[in-house]
Amino acid sequence: MENASKALMMAAGVLIGIMILSLAVYLFANFGSASAEAHRQNEENQLAQFNAQFTTYQYRTDVTIHDVITVANLARSNNQTYYLDDSVGQTESNYYIVVNATTTTGIKNNLQNPSLYDTNDLNTIIEEDINNMKDVQDQLDPSIIYKELYTYTCTVEINPNTERVSTVTFKINK
Repeated sequence: MENASKALMMAAGVLIGIMILSLAVYLFANFGSASAEAHRQNEENQLAQFNAQFTTYQYRTDVTIHDVITVANLARSNNQTYYLDDSVGQTESNYYIVVNATTTTGIKNNLQNPSLYDTNDLNTIIEEDINNMKDVQDQLDPSIIYKELYTYTCTVEINPNTERVSTVTFKINK
């Protein structure tokens, strides 16, 4: 009888050990999936913040040349961060951002490419836009005419593979 009770105690100890190991495996898997979910959510938030820098201009009709240059500088910074230039170009799997704009002096393609436009070139584009401001009549007093910067409409395309902004296009509102 004494041997039977010792055997039962040993069996109970083995069962308790198996339960403790099962609980440890369960907790490890559960914490691992929670960590993976937190990491995924963090990546989604970073992606949303990155895209928001560009999508805040989407469909707006009050964008000025200053906003166009801001977006061009953001794209240039992104492309330099990932060591991307026109020789690499835009593919379906890279983070290259293209910015195109129809300005008062014509179409300016690939504003984000630092080899095509440096800071002086971008300042020249701003100056050209300021020098070509449009005349606007005052609504209350039509005899008053004042100058106003042209505005642009912005469209943004998202790359379906990377889920990041790939192309930003500005068209001048006449």
